[in-house]
Amino acid sequence: MQDLAGKVAFVSGGGSGIGRGIALGLAAESMVVAVADIRLEGAQAVAAEIIERGGHALAIRVDVTSLESLELAAKRVAAEAGGLNLLCANAGVLARMASNDDHTVEDWEYTLSVNVLGIMKTIRVFLPLLRQSAPDAHIVNTASLGGLVATGGLPISAYVASKYACVGYSEFLRGELAAEEIGVSVLCPGVVESDLMNTSSRNRPEGFGRSAAFEGAATPGDVDSPAVADTSMPAEEVGPIVVEAIRANRPYIFTHPHARQAVEKRFQRIFDDFEFAAQAVGKT
Repeated sequence: MQDLAGKVAFVSGGGSGIGRGIALGLAAESMVVAVADIRLEGAQAVAAEIIERGGHALAIRVDVTSLESLELAAKRVAAEAGGLNLLCANAGVLARMASNDDHTVEDWEYTLSVNVLGIMKTIRVFLPLLRQSAPDAHIVNTASLGGLVATGGLPISAYVASKYACVGYSEFLRGELAAEEIGVSVLCPGVVESDLMNTSSRNRPEGFGRSAAFEGAATPGDVDSPAVADTSMPAEEVGPIVVEAIRANRPYIFTHPHARQAVEKRFQRIFDDFEFAAQAVGKT
């Protein structure tokens, strides 16, 4: 999708952090941006920011764990914006920063309900609108460098597992939708300045147990990769990166290129074990 001007985008989790950065970047390309967030006031603030800059936006409250909430949002986008070209399934949470033993079942359920099932539900609801716009249609799912590299010492096991799932789902979806000329990219950001930990705690439903405390957290912003924990990026810088990747229909979108070394090390360990397997099979 090359020409973004006048096209319509929906950004979940758009009321803060990376979502806000993406929304602002898309608006700068003259897209109509539906800013969606579980906190309506956050969505409204970003939509107002876009309008103040001369852009076009609407604010929508949406809970990505609820099909009913998403369906209402899709109906509003269709009615007020006339369709959809770009879906950014960006809403995500970091339920707890603690050892794996200290992650509760509720921590896992909360994390997966948003970071995995929330993305699946968002795509399921909005895909019919995208199909109507193809080939001017694209999906961006927000994962993390933590969905490619699990090492590094940060105690965020549920978060990492959810982001690995997002990467796998996005890869599969890209192959499946290619025949329909709908592009799919997975955004794997490094550390980006945001309020992720606080909003995850504040927005956590009572049914998922008590909210986590993040006092003394190891790193600021989105804890997206221990490999780049010392290079936090302003959220506003993410939007233009996403825009260029959409135009190029890139399967992966990276914000911290120097993190390549960590990814290479991970895949080298995999290749080494293929070599080990070849030797082991040869001995049988």
